[in-house]
Amino acid sequence: MAHTRIFDGTEAAGGYARAVRAGNMVFVAGTTSLRPDGSIVGDDTYSQTVATYDKIEAALAKAGATLADVVRITAYITDIGAADGFIRAQTERFPGEAVPAAALIGGAVLLKEGLLIEIEATAIIEAPAP
Repeated sequence: MAHTRIFDGTEAAGGYARAVRAGNMVFVAGTTSLRPDGSIVGDDTYSQTVATYDKIEAALAKAGATLADVVRITAYITDIGAADGFIRAQTERFPGEAVPAAALIGGAVLLKEGLLIEIEATAIIEAPAP
């Protein structure tokens, strides 16, 4: 089975793809609000989560998927006390019952000081890739 690798220029450490499509599955690597120039979008958990989901959504689109195809997310947050901002953004992106299985892990140490949230996603697309 061929794998399609998706890059967006913000793979900070190198050596990995933003996302990989394998058949009808898409795996999105840990994603933050880091821009290609190394600056961070947002200074609170809510704004960083919104920016992170924008990047995840763009990676999914390049792989032929949408947020509606996401079946699981794992989020790492530096301060579990700031989870309300993540939950608010998560609820906006996944309204009603269209929610993925999820885990939120607190106390994370992320790649760069100032990053507050990192999110991984797994999506399943209904029709397999040709």
